[in-house]
Amino acid sequence: MSNRRRPALFNVYRNEFLRSPAWFARRDRWFTHHATLSERLTCAGCGRTATRAELELHHLDYRGVRLDDGRWRAGEADEDLVAMHPYCHDLLHRLIDRDALLARGRTRRTANHLALQRLRLALQPTDGSTP
Repeated sequence: MSNRRRPALFNVYRNEFLRSPAWFARRDRWFTHHATLSERLTCAGCGRTATRAELELHHLDYRGVRLDDGRWRAGEADEDLVAMHPYCHDLLHRLIDRDALLARGRTRRTANHLALQRLRLALQPTDGSTP
């Protein structure tokens, strides 16, 4: 099993699921839930605060994503999703795609956690300030 992204042409998940009503409803529930907790939204990559409109959700695991009788179901647990700026989200995927151990030698969840650690270190401010 590979953690690398497939080209969009061959990726049903990106072409169908991420455009489905099920995903948009699940995304809304995630952001609404976090708003009720009075948590500030922060990017899992760079750690900077952001608004809902500035963030995307990244799947740490696809266990809740399924296609039943031609309909997408979005049953991901909240902890299977993390908010990220689009730029940081793309960097995370690039890290996983380019590292053979992350792309093939780990579970998706482990690869994501390791890549997120690397990304946070790389995006830390060098002047000692907090993001």
